[in-house]
Amino acid sequence: MEAAKPLTPPIAAKIPQQLTLHGVTRTDNYYWLRDDSRTDAKMLDYLRQENAYTAQQLQPFNGLKQKLFDEMTARLNPTESSTPYKWHQHWYSRRYEAGKEYPLLERSTTLNGTPQLLLDTNQRAAGTEFYSLGMFDVSPNEQLLAFAEDTLSRRIFTLYIKDLSTGELLSDVLHNVDEAGLAWSKDSRYLFYIAKDPQTLLGYQVFRHKLGTPQADDQLVYEEQDDSYYISLGTSLDESRIVLYCESTTTSEVSVLDSSAPLGQFHVVTGREEGVEYHIAKRGNDYFILTNWQAENFRLMKVAIANAADKSAWREVIAHNPNVLLEDVLVLDNYLVLQTRENGLSNIVVYADANPNNGYRLAFDDPAYVVSLGVNLNQHAREVQVVYSSPTTPQSSYVYDLDQLGQRTLLKQRQVKGGFDRQLYQSERLRISARDGALVPVTLVYRKDKFRRDGTNPLYIYGYGSYGIVVDPMFDDAVISLLDRGVVYAIAHVRGSETLGRSWYENGKLLHKQNTFNDFEDVTRGLLAEKYGAAGKVVAAGGSAGGLLMGAVANQAPELYLAMAAHVPFVDIVTTMLDESIPLTTNEYDEWGNPNQKAYFDYMLSYSPYDNVQRQAYPNLLVTSGLHDSQVQYFEPAKWVAKLRDYKTDDHLLLLNMDMEAGHGGKSGRYRRYEDTALEYAFFLKLLGIND
Repeated sequence: MEAAKPLTPPIAAKIPQQLTLHGVTRTDNYYWLRDDSRTDAKMLDYLRQENAYTAQQLQPFNGLKQKLFDEMTARLNPTESSTPYKWHQHWYSRRYEAGKEYPLLERSTTLNGTPQLLLDTNQRAAGTEFYSLGMFDVSPNEQLLAFAEDTLSRRIFTLYIKDLSTGELLSDVLHNVDEAGLAWSKDSRYLFYIAKDPQTLLGYQVFRHKLGTPQADDQLVYEEQDDSYYISLGTSLDESRIVLYCESTTTSEVSVLDSSAPLGQFHVVTGREEGVEYHIAKRGNDYFILTNWQAENFRLMKVAIANAADKSAWREVIAHNPNVLLEDVLVLDNYLVLQTRENGLSNIVVYADANPNNGYRLAFDDPAYVVSLGVNLNQHAREVQVVYSSPTTPQSSYVYDLDQLGQRTLLKQRQVKGGFDRQLYQSERLRISARDGALVPVTLVYRKDKFRRDGTNPLYIYGYGSYGIVVDPMFDDAVISLLDRGVVYAIAHVRGSETLGRSWYENGKLLHKQNTFNDFEDVTRGLLAEKYGAAGKVVAAGGSAGGLLMGAVANQAPELYLAMAAHVPFVDIVTTMLDESIPLTTNEYDEWGNPNQKAYFDYMLSYSPYDNVQRQAYPNLLVTSGLHDSQVQYFEPAKWVAKLRDYKTDDHLLLLNMDMEAGHGGKSGRYRRYEDTALEYAFFLKLLGIND
């Protein structure tokens, strides 16, 4: 059979679009690739050409990709299950069946009792190209299950309600639902949910649904007028209040509704004050308030509910510490349990309520790790569940006896099949000096017998650096496939995250965003200087805002990297942030700036990956996206690749892999989610000369 004729890289048509603001005119030759209906024949044909070219170019990689996929999925426990948790009269958990993509939701009346099947999501997913189970919530009487599903990957959910005694679905079907929480009334007759704006994709309205009535009769109980705010719903730990959070990047407001009076109104705890964030935890007649009010890294306050609107009535329980970020709090009857971050690492600190000045920290041994509060649903408990992981330790659930100074019992540790031995691997935590003297934390993990501190190992660096999100040093079973082949894996905890507290975030956003890119480049140079990797054998990856990081660094320091993977990359930041019709634009102003203001326009334009593509050599690039992406619209990476093809002066690979069915999160399913990772790793390893 005659071999297929090699395809040439697709060349997108140039149709100049002039964009003028603040006296600056930009010419966007590929603006035409945007079609919000996703039906334009010319656009779809171009994307299919890119996919065909990518498929052909990746043929030499396919054998290794399949081998990696088989390795990764072989590490899965075929019948993996979650740690059960007690709520009301049942123990709840999720479980997989061998070979199945999606979990079973189950419960039993005793810890090890015969389970009752609540929902088989494999059956729900049958016949769909994409399936995602969103939020689910059991009613207070434990007779009903509300669950949300997305079958398009736009994060627009449909909500169903199942009768757990009969197994039948109720006639109630709620469309266009946001994933940011549900709340039942105390009597299990009403359900509160958030409706999503189909254009901006913001959840902006809260409705009250009475069971047995059509959605058209649902009552609007709250509407957010400021589109720079996200809203979310939850329930207080004692279940007496339905809690509505309204949050922008820098400001928050909390409202509550008595769950026993669902026909009432939400009442604001304390009004919005620009720059002030707060969360509440209710106990009895008091609120415990975690807030950054006059405390950059947050502090814990306490106030009688009746006086909560008056900040002068708030009393400090845990003081502000400039070196410790307070991230979360669990308020029990007799204990306060805080999740904190110090020197970049998370901690759990326990305070006896009678003496909040003398807390003790739960101890962990790994050089780098992450620990967080687990599922704790009983305010009367005298124990706490936490979840622990490190680059060499699979996810582990512990329960700590608080009356015994934190004596712990392992509840469950995720099983890793395929002969995994954690003793073969080593993690490290170090600091690399950035060009302005800031010390950037870096997490490293490698296989001991494959690593030599002589500057010969391949080096993989991952970064994100936006929204204050911390990329924690947790266990990732897929990474083992890199470590076993001698690759050193690094996470650069660059500015823009809250790794070193709130100031670390503030110094990587708005008019300080360049620090994020500088940190990543300087970490790369520092790791090479410290001989953790070899020049010419460095690869890098990031997704979404981390894709912006990849794009900016590719423009600014392409010589440092052999290859990059940019997943769903946010690369056309100026044009996107000027268009309020694009989903999730206006509520991002506090993160990136509003380019309608010249100072922000000029600064964003200085680093925007799409606007700064140059006539130079670029690393090998694998760019992935999804046609239905709700967070970063598909046309951003498509335009970026088209422009790169026109400008780059090298013969390196430039591949666009556009999933025509998926969205921001990529493929769904327990096994299928490894396909994208296997592709990325095969791309990198093959270019590194590692072929098996």
